[in-house]
Amino acid sequence: MTSTVNKPATRGRLTGSMSEERLDEILALFEQRRLGYSLDAPFYTDRDIFAADMEGIFGKHWVFAGSLAEVPEPGDYITVDFGPYSLIVLHNDEGGVNVLHNVCRHRGARVLTESSGTTGNMVCGYHSWTYDQEGNLVHASAPGEVDFNKGCFALKRAHSRVVAGLIFVSMAAEPPEDFDEVAKIFEPYLGPHEISKTKVAYQQQLIEEGNWKLVMENNRECYHCDGHPELACSLFPTWGLTEETVPTHLADVWQRNLTAESDLRWRCERYGLPYEVIEELDTRVQGFRISREPLDGDGESFSASGRRLSKKLLGDLRDFRLGRCSMHLQPNSWFHFLGDHIITFSAFPVSPGQTLVRTTWLVADDAVEGVDYDLDELTHTWKQTNIQDKDFVELCQRGASSPAYEPGPYMKSEYQVEAFINWYVQRMKEHLA
Repeated sequence: MTSTVNKPATRGRLTGSMSEERLDEILALFEQRRLGYSLDAPFYTDRDIFAADMEGIFGKHWVFAGSLAEVPEPGDYITVDFGPYSLIVLHNDEGGVNVLHNVCRHRGARVLTESSGTTGNMVCGYHSWTYDQEGNLVHASAPGEVDFNKGCFALKRAHSRVVAGLIFVSMAAEPPEDFDEVAKIFEPYLGPHEISKTKVAYQQQLIEEGNWKLVMENNRECYHCDGHPELACSLFPTWGLTEETVPTHLADVWQRNLTAESDLRWRCERYGLPYEVIEELDTRVQGFRISREPLDGDGESFSASGRRLSKKLLGDLRDFRLGRCSMHLQPNSWFHFLGDHIITFSAFPVSPGQTLVRTTWLVADDAVEGVDYDLDELTHTWKQTNIQDKDFVELCQRGASSPAYEPGPYMKSEYQVEAFINWYVQRMKEHLA
């Protein structure tokens, strides 16, 4: 696990422009939130609440930005945008990762404008101010300037952590300290898949016309999974249910799931892989859930038969039939680590009613497209599932914008949605208070 030293960017500019009365109104909405029910409409539609979210959640907590597979070589970079923030995530020449605010120190122009690429020095396209990989200003030619101190105008940094090949960033002056505790818990689950020895097979970027919280709520339950026919071939539709809540028509599926769970536990114990569910979604600052769970059919991957989608095992794994290692991290990410590939998901807020969902498929770095895997088959299930989820989120956003909307109760199987909202409300009340 690596980190960089932060020189914090200015905070408080978003809510700082609001009146005390308006901030009190927003805090009152949080205080009156009804447990077990969805949020009031303004949480999904109001621009001031969105601004507060960007400060209190995305400006203070650890956010998943990408993986080492997306920046495999020195000079490789991705840019990550959410709310008012734009970041450069750069693989430096020393093998580490630098995370820099993508804001030129001259007039504030974007320094790098592509979503990914390779660079040596970074040159702002406006007036050619030039920065090295550490963000230091190395060139700023201007006629007549003699007392200009370039050392005072480096790009601002953000905190970063790399855990099991996943890159996390934080804009906070002092990020939540319990992230390191959580990282020690989930790293043994993910480590055997060795992201550092994978490559990007495909990346999908979807703009969903919905608030970021609706995107996360939708992801945190399977009550709607009847709407995912491709996913239902391999993901047990009883996910999130208990023996008491399984409907009659899924009784056979429930029994098949129990048998698959028993088989998976045996395999995990044989290979020394952790598999127990660890769930602290709203009981700590860095909310999370991780487990290793069986898949239906052949139990290997997200295919119609559950059969592997790539012939290459990841890392030092010795068996394809390992189900999925599934992880949820507050506030913006979820992951599936399988024996043959990895899928990372990240939600980046764009506006009160828009969210970018970025999905990245990773395969072994020596896997050859067309030989070891078929790209269409590899991506089919989750491409379709993401499009279906996009439709569901947009239905909810339109509903939240209606005068007829009022919060409705979460079902028992939606307890993780309730946990996500509890986490969100706790964090925002702390921030606004």
